[in-house]
Amino acid sequence: MRISQKLDYACRASVQLAKHHNGNAVIKLEDLAQREDIPPSFLVQILNELKRAGLIASKRGKAGGYVLARPPGSILLSEVVAAVEPDFLRVPPPSPGESGPAMTRIFRRLSEGVTTPLEAITLESIASEADAPMYFI
Repeated sequence: MRISQKLDYACRASVQLAKHHNGNAVIKLEDLAQREDIPPSFLVQILNELKRAGLIASKRGKAGGYVLARPPGSILLSEVVAAVEPDFLRVPPPSPGESGPAMTRIFRRLSEGVTTPLEAITLESIASEADAPMYFI
């Protein structure tokens, strides 16, 4: 499976916002870009897509920045994916030919195999996993 850089950045930025979510504290674009090592010019485009999808909000001004629009426990990873890469979760149209119906069933199962887990993962669960201590043996 190939994950686009745009989708990777969108997920990482969303998790970073989830880590710092307390209702009204905002994170500046520059801080978010630095923490996740994302070019700011590309990040602002991604954040605008997440904003259009209603997942984040922005506040203008000197103390402005970005914040999740909802609690991180209520935002599914599938929503982030759908906001920036809608075709990633889309089931392909039926395939023609004699083998088409069989391939269509397989492609639908593959799509469900990706979509179902994404619908069970919240930004909160990823943020808490990212903050968990790592032990080395």
